[in-house]
Amino acid sequence: MSPKNLNASKKTHKFLLNQLKDKQTSKIYKKFQKNLKLNENFIVAVSGGPDSLALCFLSKIYSIKKHLKVKYLHVDHKLRNNSTKEAKFVKSLLKKLCTNLEILTWIGKKPKSNIQSIARNKRYALMINKAKKLKINNILLGHQRDDLIENFFIRILRGSGLNGIVSFDQKTNLQNINLIRPLLKFSKQNLEYISKKVFNNYVEDPSNKNDQFRRVKVRNFIKNLELEGLDNDKFNLTIKNLRFANDSIKYFVEKNLKDNSTISNINNFIILNKNFFLQPEEVVFRSLTEVLKGVGKKYYPVRGKKIDNLIYLIKNDTSFKTTLGNCVIKKVNNSIIVSKER
Repeated sequence: MSPKNLNASKKTHKFLLNQLKDKQTSKIYKKFQKNLKLNENFIVAVSGGPDSLALCFLSKIYSIKKHLKVKYLHVDHKLRNNSTKEAKFVKSLLKKLCTNLEILTWIGKKPKSNIQSIARNKRYALMINKAKKLKINNILLGHQRDDLIENFFIRILRGSGLNGIVSFDQKTNLQNINLIRPLLKFSKQNLEYISKKVFNNYVEDPSNKNDQFRRVKVRNFIKNLELEGLDNDKFNLTIKNLRFANDSIKYFVEKNLKDNSTISNINNFIILNKNFFLQPEEVVFRSLTEVLKGVGKKYYPVRGKKIDNLIYLIKNDTSFKTTLGNCVIKKVNNSIIVSKER
């Protein structure tokens, strides 16, 4: 390390340690460190809002204490005229941590509907692609406790099943990359406290106040529910009970996949036998979803309605050939052959 970089590193360490002298900041960091439990290099997704900036600060200290390498990524979606200006502003904020923020740009045609969902999928795709190039298997996301509750109600409005409703976990896996949410037990107030104290500023996303977006409508709806008695303890108890039921179903899905499917590594296809489709409806639905997701190598599962239509076709047609989720599905006698679409 050059003398200039060494000096900058010492200043950063001193700055971080000085922040931890504050009792509330120190308490928040200790909770963060206990929740994360990561001993591998990682990437931090940075939006520029108070949650992600707090994550930048906490993860920077964590990386120093654990002697880990950390990369910071921001996605410029180009959905607003000033998005590039905001990205550069966030980059300047992170210089306070002696950290270089890399900006990934979404190039291509932008959607006119379902904007937030499509933008999220593109954001994950860009970051996962970058993670693979860097050979880093972990991406930290800044979702906090309020996001968990909002996501629960959004998925109910979408008609999601039990697995979808409770699947906003602290750790998920996409394309062999771990998406880790170490802030799910933190309140937004805690994170805003950190951001204001460390950075004195953050980016306000105007879409967060635009009630044309479903998430904003749900956020306002939750505020009304809080007036009627909804609190974190009651919500967590509901999620806990639902997860017990969900884990039971997962057990039988794994058993169905193990007992009633055969993988051909030579020709790269999966054969599903007759018994695969004689299980309870939810088990069949989830099992087939996992097969299509795995064979088709998709980030996200196929829409539920399309899976239902495929199951109906399988149970009622003697033979057929169709495509779905980047897969070719063919019925031969009493077996289903699923292969990757070429």
